[in-house]
Amino acid sequence: MPGAWLILPTYNEAENLEAIVRAAHEQLGSTGREHTVLVVDDGSPDGTGAIADRLAGELSEVRVLHRPQKQGLGRAYLAGFDVALSEGADLILEMDADFSHDPADLPRLIEAAGSADVVLGSRYVQGGGVEDWGLVRRILSRGGSWYARTLLGVPVRDLTGGFKCLNRRVLERIDLEGMHADGYGFQIELTYRAIQAGFTVREIPIRFRERREGHSKMTARIALEAVWKVPALRFRG
Repeated sequence: MPGAWLILPTYNEAENLEAIVRAAHEQLGSTGREHTVLVVDDGSPDGTGAIADRLAGELSEVRVLHRPQKQGLGRAYLAGFDVALSEGADLILEMDADFSHDPADLPRLIEAAGSADVVLGSRYVQGGGVEDWGLVRRILSRGGSWYARTLLGVPVRDLTGGFKCLNRRVLERIDLEGMHADGYGFQIELTYRAIQAGFTVREIPIRFRERREGHSKMTARIALEAVWKVPALRFRG
């Protein structure tokens, strides 16, 4: 189906999935565009995949891609991109499945995509911010974005964010098969590759919240990967 495709990678999100899918479905429907919510589940042992299948049976705009095991956020997004592009998607969106991103912001991202190739939901532009975070986490997040922005020499203030809307031409142009990073590193690399390819990027303010249920998937390995991937990106660029 053409239109807007929202890619939702999941691993052990049984407590959040039904609510986030229904909320995203409603918000995408409010835009008047054809839309699809694609859940990409990495073999969640908590039954997330079964919930996704039930929702897909109830809602024609919901689809599920089952993968046999946890292979990382970046690989999940790339698998979802492949399906969306093959089905003719015009716009491809990324969003966390734990309500840290507000589904009510989806129409704003889609609207902004009318004047930009890549739209980023940004915590670090005027009007954006984070809620329910301690001082250390705020410093690490802002510091990570500053570090990536400075080393890569790009004007984007929230390079590590994972709330995005991309025009299909962006994903068709950049070398997706050459991407290997996960987590923060994947988000940095995707935006940087788009900028290097000459695409326009616009940031719109969002409020980022702590996940509603469950536990964070962020690990020290994923955070450290972003640190060493950034200089490698600059060197290749």
